[in-house]
Amino acid sequence: MEIKDKELHRIALTAIIYNKEGKYLITKRALTKKAFPGKWTVPGGGLEVDDYINLKPTTSDGQWYGALENTLRREIKEETNLEIEKPKYLLDITFIRPDGIPVLILSYYAEYKTGEVKLDADSIDFKWATVSEVKEMDLIAGMAEEIEMVDKIIKN
Repeated sequence: MEIKDKELHRIALTAIIYNKEGKYLITKRALTKKAFPGKWTVPGGGLEVDDYINLKPTTSDGQWYGALENTLRREIKEETNLEIEKPKYLLDITFIRPDGIPVLILSYYAEYKTGEVKLDADSIDFKWATVSEVKEMDLIAGMAEEIEMVDKIIKN
């Protein structure tokens, strides 16, 4: 596998969103996606410079705090039309996309806050699923285990 740039990474964020009924929002990736087309996953997307560059820096020397959370909230709103409570960090994952781009994914979990699911072009289907239902779905490798981790965290 050829890696295009050994120092640059695409940074992506995902959110395992759960509701008060103990179900998790699962979305099915569009068949046109570069990585994992047609697989079930959780909402998320990439950090873009526009997520912070047009905002006033948080510090006097030009740094921005909160860009990851802002990106995650933006991606969830764009992809699902939902708002979430404060996201909590779960874990990180790295992989090389089929086009040779290294990807760092920061996985979070958050409780559903408001909104009705309306998918954008990144996804072709969705389901609020229990942990047992998730285990039977064609998810991206490791996703069912992440959801199970979150289920244990929120039940303890």
